[in-house]
Amino acid sequence: MKQVKDVMTREVFTIDAADTLAEAAERMRQYEVGALPVRDGTRVIGMVTDRDIVTRAVAFDKIPSKTRVAEAMTPSVVRCFEDLPVWRALRMMEDQTVRRLVVINRDQQVVGLVSYDDLAVLPPEELEAPAELAAASGVS
Repeated sequence: MKQVKDVMTREVFTIDAADTLAEAAERMRQYEVGALPVRDGTRVIGMVTDRDIVTRAVAFDKIPSKTRVAEAMTPSVVRCFEDLPVWRALRMMEDQTVRRLVVINRDQQVVGLVSYDDLAVLPPEELEAPAELAAASGVS
């Protein structure tokens, strides 16, 4: 059974909450990513996506070079442990209606990101609860 650490992206690029949306967009372009965990010091406090920049700033005529990441980010972060089975990660995404999870180790350190797209390429059997769990708990 695959775990999140087997499919996650290990290189995580972050942005500071006080940085501008223009800086976030440039970082996304530079690293070819669509989302950045937002930090306040060393703590992850949110997530900003390319869609957040468009729908929460540009659509309201906010100037990206003058608008702080904190103003457009999603202020909640859904986390999972790196040893979580991938099928559980998918259930978390569905339950929380998110497309990405910040992956942490048991020391609470960020070690990666896992996205819906990372899971979508897996065989269907990897994304199903083991038969014994499904039968016992009604999980599918």
